[in-house]
Amino acid sequence: MNALETVNLEKRFGGIVPTNDVNLKVREGARHALIGPNGAGKTTLINLLTGVLKPSKGRVMLGAQDITSLSPHKRVSLGMARTFQINQLFGDLTPLESIALVIGEREKLGTRFWQAFGSNEKIVEEATVLAKQFGLADVLAERTSSLPYGKQRQLEIALAIAGKPRVLLLDEPAAGVPETERHEILETVAALPKSVTVLLIEHDMDIVFGFADRISVLVDGKLFVEGEPKEIENDPRVRAVYLGERADD
Repeated sequence: MNALETVNLEKRFGGIVPTNDVNLKVREGARHALIGPNGAGKTTLINLLTGVLKPSKGRVMLGAQDITSLSPHKRVSLGMARTFQINQLFGDLTPLESIALVIGEREKLGTRFWQAFGSNEKIVEEATVLAKQFGLADVLAERTSSLPYGKQRQLEIALAIAGKPRVLLLDEPAAGVPETERHEILETVAALPKSVTVLLIEHDMDIVFGFADRISVLVDGKLFVEGEPKEIENDPRVRAVYLGERADD
């Protein structure tokens, strides 16, 4: 079964069509990557998937449910989580407090969160385990705004996972992260249980080919080709449009 699917999805801005009749299928438990050259329409497609933009036509399906008309907040409540190219964190909170805040929201504690944080051992324990899972054990009590950028990216993914999503959309999670930490981040994500389906948008091809079990290539708003990593890597059409090589090289 597909965890996420688009059906004839299209977005028009006047005469510009950044998403053009896209039929994307991401199967349950997949580690699926979406790649393409600059201007291919990747960001627009992700904004359509998450409800930031409304399509001109077509549908977005989360499992068997049509979520096309739902708000971003409602999609989150149904199990969709997203990270951003530029992280969006609680700068004045610690990683432990930040993760606990998301868990409290997930458990619908609402305004009782801060009172519950110190007294609810279950929340503190879950937050601590998740922080350690994402390499944050050594910075649990530090202000998030003071963390190295790589740690901030890891925290952002930990916050997304704290909501227990069915589908996780990672928008260039390695952007700005030191080389030594990039693969560590994706290895942690790849090790997530198969109950979490991952759609990765990424420019670093080493990361893409090391992470994904299936790759979709977007060009000029259309799905250009799909396949397993080895197929995409060896496809001369992909090299021509994405890597700048001649198709007959």
